[in-house]
Amino acid sequence: MKPNTMYRYRSVSAGALVVVLISGCGGGGGGSVDVAEGGIRGTGASVGPVSGFGSVFVNGIRFETDGSVTSDDGISREDQLDEGMILRIDGQWRADGEGTAEQVEYDDTFRGEVVIVSETFDPDDSSIRESVTFTVYGQTIVADKQTVFKGMSLQTIDSGAFVRVSGWRLPDGRYRASYVGSLEVSLDDVEIEGRIDDSSVDVDLNRFSINGFPVEYDNTTNFGDGLTESDLNAPGLVVEVEGRIGSVDGASGLIANNIEQDESRRYQRGDDDDIEFAGPVATAFDDADSTFTINGLTVLVPDDAVFEDGLTSADLQPGLLIQVEGNFLADGRVEAEEIDIRDANAQVEGPINQASIDFSNRTFLVGGVLVRVTPLTIITDDDDDQRIGLADLSGAFDVEVEGIERSTNGGGVILEATKVEREIEDEAGNEFEVTGRLGAIDDTTVTVLGVRIRAVEGETEFDGIQRDQLMADFESGERPLIEVDYVEQPSGSSNFVADEVELED
Repeated sequence: MKPNTMYRYRSVSAGALVVVLISGCGGGGGGSVDVAEGGIRGTGASVGPVSGFGSVFVNGIRFETDGSVTSDDGISREDQLDEGMILRIDGQWRADGEGTAEQVEYDDTFRGEVVIVSETFDPDDSSIRESVTFTVYGQTIVADKQTVFKGMSLQTIDSGAFVRVSGWRLPDGRYRASYVGSLEVSLDDVEIEGRIDDSSVDVDLNRFSINGFPVEYDNTTNFGDGLTESDLNAPGLVVEVEGRIGSVDGASGLIANNIEQDESRRYQRGDDDDIEFAGPVATAFDDADSTFTINGLTVLVPDDAVFEDGLTSADLQPGLLIQVEGNFLADGRVEAEEIDIRDANAQVEGPINQASIDFSNRTFLVGGVLVRVTPLTIITDDDDDQRIGLADLSGAFDVEVEGIERSTNGGGVILEATKVEREIEDEAGNEFEVTGRLGAIDDTTVTVLGVRIRAVEGETEFDGIQRDQLMADFESGERPLIEVDYVEQPSGSSNFVADEVELED
């Protein structure tokens, strides 16, 4: 199964992927955790998904809070938050990964009823979803294996579910879900966001539409964030609308009680100049002025030194999920100090080697793959809504780990987890699945994510490519993306044998 993200590294040469393991440790989830080192200190706004609690982790920083949350969406306390919800935290953070929050803000991107539009399935198992596209009142949302679900899962979400969604707007007008949580049905309290359709505004009838879904307002409707009725005709305006579902010109529509700027407002400059945030690239890097756009901001890249772990300006393509740290300039642009990848490019599934769990270094092994948990890692359970952390992985569990391939200072490979999903192990097993770039190949083995796996013609099925061609491609400088289904024989021996090798590119 390929890493189910909206971005995968472009095909790279064997020598081009030069990545350095982030030296800090730490982890999301409940309980006491260590934190990352070597970051940038700042005072301003940090905007990104929650990755853990025990205080609140956002963008790898552990923010001490007073427990309160500013929101008009029924959330007023920290204990009502979930991993994956996108917060804005105004405060201070230090290079040791610790911070102090002055204010914590949360706002739903969508709230309403789901209609499933399409599904993408695992090519090896048509019963397993890799992603799902759904609408909430005409607005299109994409969820995948990096999305955090509460009260449902990627496999069980269905039409008719009533949900809250926290996510990012994509360049094509769709939204990428960071979080999808179940809510009780309330058609009197819904929320959508989107671009007002061209020529749809009728100020005489107090109506407009967002991606074809009708909206009606009246003189009791509140226009927030300095927005006025006359602004509705501005070309390309993206707004957030809250209200109730009712009849608009004989069709189902949204009767608005509040209309304001879209969630790009959470990235606006505050009282201080520093900002760190996560989100998908909106427009690609422009060599002419060394800028790209993301979350409604224009980011200036002063030089290549700001790129972390092998990322380059050429990688900054629409849809790529990244994290930016920088500061606001006088003209409103953000000058980047660090830019790092947040999209997973590798994956491993299978039972955890319980003897390998190292709480000091925040690592464990799955099928020989060394996994590291960081302050950015989200740890969830596929059936349980409780908050869990690394300590809760001790036991008879299978895990599915989405992450980023990194190289260690000693030349090894580690999977830096972006998300770990825990599930109860049905039976003691030694079957694994890994997806990643081919790291090495010889006459009898392939190496993926640092794990050497026996794979020979006659014993192993090769799907989508012949073994000889795979070796030739690697020797020519390519690193094909492959999926390997394999077993440990005998169990506990670290002797791995492939059942199937499948080309994913």
